[in-house]
Amino acid sequence: MKRMYVFFAVLVSALAISSVAFAAAAEGHALFTSENVKDYGLRIVNFIIFAGLLYKFAGAKIRDFFVGRRDGIKQELDDLQTRQAEAEKKLKEVEAGIANMAQEKEAIIAEARQQGEAIKEGIIAKAHSDAEALKEQAKRTASNEAQAAIKTIRVEMAEMVVEAAEKIVAEKLSAEDHDKLVDDYLTKVVLN
Repeated sequence: MKRMYVFFAVLVSALAISSVAFAAAAEGHALFTSENVKDYGLRIVNFIIFAGLLYKFAGAKIRDFFVGRRDGIKQELDDLQTRQAEAEKKLKEVEAGIANMAQEKEAIIAEARQQGEAIKEGIIAKAHSDAEALKEQAKRTASNEAQAAIKTIRVEMAEMVVEAAEKIVAEKLSAEDHDKLVDDYLTKVVLN
């Protein structure tokens, strides 16, 4: 209600000031003549009726508009503060995430090193086992070759012994003894 009185007081003051300006524009005529006062009074009454009707029919909407606008601005400010707090919270989370990224990087590097060491040890162990297998195979091959060489030498030795024995026997046996031995062996072979 107090606002309405203030509104009408401002309205009447504005009209009074404008009347002085209106009168000064009359080019030297008297300031308050009956004709001017009547005309001016009707204008004031007309304006007051217009302002009253405007206030009665649109006053609530105008008031709601300005109050709603004020409440809207207040709500927007509150929303902005809320969003600012959320943004600061997210910023702190991102900063913490960045700090954690350095730790995660170190953990990943350490894990990669461990995996690299495990792979290296696996490769070295496989190389050692392959080397042992090659050594065993070389030993077997050498043993087989040595046995083959021994057999070859035995065969050669046997041939040499047979040749030497033949020479000795040929020198000590006569042709008759030789024929007799051959016949004995043939007889043994045929009978067996």
